[in-house]
Amino acid sequence: MYLIIKSIHIIFVVSYFAGLFYIVRLLIYHTEALQGKEGQERDILHKQYSFMEERLWNIITVPALVIVLVSGIYLLWAFQWMFLTQGWMHIKLLGIVLLLAYHYWSWRTLKELQRGETRYSSVKLRMANEVATLLLFAIVFAVVLKDLFLQYWWATLLSFVAMGALIMAVVKIVNKK
Repeated sequence: MYLIIKSIHIIFVVSYFAGLFYIVRLLIYHTEALQGKEGQERDILHKQYSFMEERLWNIITVPALVIVLVSGIYLLWAFQWMFLTQGWMHIKLLGIVLLLAYHYWSWRTLKELQRGETRYSSVKLRMANEVATLLLFAIVFAVVLKDLFLQYWWATLLSFVAMGALIMAVVKIVNKK
């Protein structure tokens, strides 16, 4: 039973991140449509992006998150509660808390765009899109490397900061063209 629940957990982590990555990409396109188009074209694009965002959010992203959380809590409760005392699990849980905050930010930004409000530029949204990538890296490395991740915490932290800076720099360079 453990391996079945763990498999379900991993499958829906993949589904959740696919939804999270794509929703922010849609928010970028939606923002560009609201800021760069006028008249009927703007209205049509706004309606279409709102429809696509709503479907993605409600049919893929949120249900996948619910299954990830339920299966993860079940795995901890039924099989691995002792992992809660280990440092790598604390890092994973911190990553999950940050991911839930990012999820909330994505939802709030989606709702603002659906009302026709644009708070962020498309470049800022492109940079924000990479936050989920960094969180995914941190969570996966913490789970796979476990104690090694914490043993070399300074190198790990430095690597993630450098990777984040590199990703943000590439986004800025690509969006200047």
